[in-house]
Amino acid sequence: MLSPAVMRVMACLNEKELKCQFVPVDMRAGEHKKEPFISLNPFGQVPAFEDDNLKLFESRVITSYIANQYEEEGTNLVINGKGKQMASFALCMEVDAHQFDPLASKLAFELVINAYMGMTTDETVVKETKAKFAKVLDVYKARLFGSKYLAGVNFNRSFFQ
Repeated sequence: MLSPAVMRVMACLNEKELKCQFVPVDMRAGEHKKEPFISLNPFGQVPAFEDDNLKLFESRVITSYIANQYEEEGTNLVINGKGKQMASFALCMEVDAHQFDPLASKLAFELVINAYMGMTTDETVVKETKAKFAKVLDVYKARLFGSKYLAGVNFNRSFFQ
């Protein structure tokens, strides 16, 4: 699946070194809008996640659950800090969710998913989105100039939560 949200979950599972069963959903056929998928995600979007009898959707919720539920596995993705460390982490999560991800997802849709689905790329949307995305990347570059990771001195967890 080419979805940035699915890739976020897959990256988290990979960092945690967890085995999982990936179930492809044929979005061209609209499987994401029908049962049984719609019972996993009532909004008909990927990803959806099951762990025993727990069903989750929304990639950041899924990755937060994985990071905390399987804290002892693989890479530690849990922030236990307070004050400035937690504020820095929370800021990165918000920037990812509201600035980076919407633009990255729009570009991925226009440049990759449209081609995959046999649709036409809107070059005007690509040009406008690239310009906005460049500004976000400039902010990231400035932040990374003074820190090894966006969210502090440890592995960047903001993309997983």
